[in-house]
Amino acid sequence: MKPKKFVLIAVDGGAASGKSTTSRAVAERFHLLHVDTGIHYRALTLLFLNWRRKYVGENPIADFLGQIKIETSLSGQSALVKINGSVPDDEDLRSPEVNAMVSHLAAMPNLRELLKGYQRGLTEFARENGFAGLIMEGRDIGTVIFPDADFKFFLQADEKTRAKRRADEGFQDSIAKRDKIDSNRKTAPLACADDAERIDNSNLTADEVVDKICAIIEG
Repeated sequence: MKPKKFVLIAVDGGAASGKSTTSRAVAERFHLLHVDTGIHYRALTLLFLNWRRKYVGENPIADFLGQIKIETSLSGQSALVKINGSVPDDEDLRSPEVNAMVSHLAAMPNLRELLKGYQRGLTEFARENGFAGLIMEGRDIGTVIFPDADFKFFLQADEKTRAKRRADEGFQDSIAKRDKIDSNRKTAPLACADDAERIDNSNLTADEVVDKICAIIEG
């Protein structure tokens, strides 16, 4: 199934709200490029944690960002971020250390500004690689990155459901703590865009959520 025009879809929501599972399935249904922006922040966090151990200056964030080169590689229908020539290992990106730090680092305005330009540029990457559109997931996609997206969705679920999902994935971070940090940061906080379609998937299967989103897009 392929849209008649290049379509841009924003999917936002907190941790374990089903963004990745849903976005990948929708990407496959419509031949879209899938982009997980959470991985971008995790990749920079992982690199920063390793870099900080050797740093001896006075402005660690500014100096760190000044030596970052971000590129993109393609894996199936997903865009993989390359930092300084390498695609980070997924297991390393989801380590306890990265889980504990990523929301704090993602709250920094200069880091978000660096990634904003990169993320917006992925529309051209999608076009150049023959995709019918792009579906990007994160926490500020419909409000900051692509406020003019063709479709916006905000996924949510109750805290108990999300905590179980995280535990099933092998994570031990606090859902409530991450939500608080993400929602209260001054720059690009986690928020539902006014024109986004809210979907509570606490009691829905992944297939039901995907079918619901696809029906809206097709309609």
